[in-house]
Amino acid sequence: MSFLVSHRAIDVTAFRASLEDHGCGAAVFFEGRVRNHNDGRAVAKLEYEIYEPIAISEGQRIVDEAARRWSIERAGGIHRGGLLTLGEVAVIVGVASAHRDEAFQAARYIIDEAKHRLPIWKREHYLDGTLRWVNCQRCGQAQHKQTASGPGHSTIFE
Repeated sequence: MSFLVSHRAIDVTAFRASLEDHGCGAAVFFEGRVRNHNDGRAVAKLEYEIYEPIAISEGQRIVDEAARRWSIERAGGIHRGGLLTLGEVAVIVGVASAHRDEAFQAARYIIDEAKHRLPIWKREHYLDGTLRWVNCQRCGQAQHKQTASGPGHSTIFE
């Protein structure tokens, strides 16, 4: 059970295979993909900056928490960093368990907690050529001391 960061396209097939377990009757996967709009604006692409040491350790902590809370056999996640185009997978989470309820609950917990707790910043690139950091306030406030010294992160707090 692990949580990773990748700067390459996420291999969804390989990720799903890594959670294969013939003792499990349920496998739940969530894929977060780059969409072409947000808040009424046309989006061309997204860019993610990740403070990897904390994102990986906190992501692992979240997966471990899910494993303690629900009866699951396998779980994991990968979040993408860098520039992504429309339709690309930005994040994937998967859980395998004997029964569906545990798999659904654990997968929901992992993605919700990852979105809230990981030091990951998203910048939208709009079709009109403008750029904007989005959904940074909560993460920036929670991780300010740990991420402000990271490369490229101090501008988020200006």
